Amino acid sequence: MDYEIVIGLECHVQLLTQSKMFCGCATDYDGSPPNTRVCPVCLGLPGALPVINRKAVEYTVTTGLALHCDIASYAKFDRKNYHYPDLPKGYQVSQYDLPLTRNGYLDIEVDGAARRIGITRVHLEEDTGKNTHVGAVSLIDYNRSGVPLMEIVTEPDLRTPEEARQFATRLRQTLRWIGVSTGDMEAGALRVD
Repeated sequence: MDYEIVIGLECHVQLLTQSKMFCGCATDYDGSPPNTRVCPVCLGLPGALPVINRKAVEYTVTTGLALHCDIASYAKFDRKNYHYPDLPKGYQVSQYDLPLTRNGYLDIEVDGAARRIGITRVHLEEDTGKNTHVGAVSLIDYNRSGVPLMEIVTEPDLRTPEEARQFATRLRQTLRWIGVSTGDMEAGALRVD
């Protein structure tokens, strides 16, 4: 039996903003004591009103332009409900059917051959907290919760693991070059699924 490998990726990119997606909390959570970079908005407390991070929108549009995407004249956010311990609100504010950018591409080269990988959309959402498991105990740090997270969704155009690696490498180079993210995979600034 012959099989064909078909790969599509979701790439989550933390943006280099000074504040979180919908509040003024600082995004420099790495090395901070747990749960010290939080407020009523990013914790989803009743009555808290979010205000969108303008720089995160600008960075997403900049990324869309770098990836040859169409830029929407109208976009909206959606409430994606799911209940995980690292999501204090019980929902994530994200985009789906009307994202900021869509229909782009990124060219890669594998074994001397050029390949064009389609980009379905580049949209904004907010990051979750971080679970740490110590023996039978689970600890949750919400410092990362609400950090602007850009999601780049590809078309299922990749056919080998090497193409996926080349795509991730080229994407990381692009994000660093345009200055929207460190692309530091070890620190979670770029996560590829």
